[in-house]
Amino acid sequence: MIKIVFLGTGGGFPSKDRNTSSILIQREGEMILFDCGEGTQQQMMRAKTGMMKLHSIFLSHFHGDHILGLPGLLQTLAFLGQMEEIAVYGPFGIDEIMDAFSKLGMHKLKFPLKVVELSPGDIVRYDGYSVKAVRADHDRPALGFVLEEDERPGRFLRDRAVELGVAPGPAFSKLHSGQSITLPNKTVVSSDMVVGPKRPGLKIAYSGDTRETDLFFYEAQDADAVIHEATFTSDMKENADEWAHSTAKGVAKLAKKYNVRQLILTHISQRFSEDVAPVLDEAKTEFENTMIAQDLMEIDLKNRDE
Repeated sequence: MIKIVFLGTGGGFPSKDRNTSSILIQREGEMILFDCGEGTQQQMMRAKTGMMKLHSIFLSHFHGDHILGLPGLLQTLAFLGQMEEIAVYGPFGIDEIMDAFSKLGMHKLKFPLKVVELSPGDIVRYDGYSVKAVRADHDRPALGFVLEEDERPGRFLRDRAVELGVAPGPAFSKLHSGQSITLPNKTVVSSDMVVGPKRPGLKIAYSGDTRETDLFFYEAQDADAVIHEATFTSDMKENADEWAHSTAKGVAKLAKKYNVRQLILTHISQRFSEDVAPVLDEAKTEFENTMIAQDLMEIDLKNRDE
């Protein structure tokens, strides 16, 4: 299971109801962060997520509403006694950004800080899953990200194993783990004889800031959840193009086209601070399984076959 915690869901600047962009992923005791708007560490406190399991931060681009929380978060981790390495990933220019932040006191950090520039197609591997940098279409170097778990073993076909003469017990575990066994009558039973096809793990895509684009959704195809900005509605399409952002309608069309399981819209503009219905209603005309993210909202994702 993966938990998504929406720490900041607004665009541009914080409001009384929405912090700026920051999405936390919790998986098997690990935490990674996508973007880090100002006040992210306070949002983590409010959400009671803890901080010390955080090991990686992925920055989609370098507009202030996506990165200004990073110096404060790292400084807070230092005060809390962080000793393990923190990796910060981002597009071209991240070295300059981190150099500038270091002048704000980050040079006093007592834990290792790894800074890595990513290009579209680069993959960061972890134990059991990976994060792929994918192309976005913004007004400066920008990335989206796709987190995808490794394939899981297929289902163990118990009845088939018994039919072949395998006795329940340790032999079942060996077969399910990919090993072969030899029966007392010298018959060899291989794993592929009693284990179904491998099953996909969970897949989550995060857009950062971008015009709606097939480039991103091609990589997000079949995702269990797509977290995508929807700064404008379609009556402001010219503004969306000019400012290199998306419309709710355009994003929803692509979610349907690329067989997304669930679409979660974020980076909500201040113009919709009193009423997000225009954004949600427009998206739902194209893709019903759409929702608007709210600050501190949590979503638990489970595999489709569970």
